[in-house]
Amino acid sequence: MLGLAACATAPKPLQGQFPTVSPSDSTASAQVGTSVRWGGKIIKTTPGQGQTCFELISRPLNASGRPDRDAVDASDGRFLACRSGFYDPAVFEPGREVTFIGKIEGYETTKIGEYDYKLPKVNADVVYLWPVVRDVEVVPAYPYGPWGDPWGPRWGGGWGWGRGWW
Repeated sequence: MLGLAACATAPKPLQGQFPTVSPSDSTASAQVGTSVRWGGKIIKTTPGQGQTCFELISRPLNASGRPDRDAVDASDGRFLACRSGFYDPAVFEPGREVTFIGKIEGYETTKIGEYDYKLPKVNADVVYLWPVVRDVEVVPAYPYGPWGDPWGPRWGGGWGWGRGWW
């Protein structure tokens, strides 16, 4: 007998133990040098000279390290993650889910509207772009499948359906 078990494991680059420090926690009390695994949805990707920086809205991560799709309104704040090299903004576009592993290297202040927002800045060692999940709607055959009523074809007269009562 073959038994299958389903378990959520993080992809190899995302495995490890990390402190439970959120972006909002890190701005409340300085956490420079702390290793983190944070993820969320990309707000903006900005390639620069020698590095690319990503501004993200943080989301809680599920057991596999992916931003939790069921927690769309849950946010631990915003953060900035930078990694050496070029990452194409056409691929790392707004709304894509990504997970980073790195160390908090400092803080930057940016404007959101008229508000000065303090972003924790992560020096990323790992950038993991998650594949896009497509929602598929499965529509059952109406109302009882391809055979009509629940007893199959020609079972007998229903209430005004089928061969009739005569």
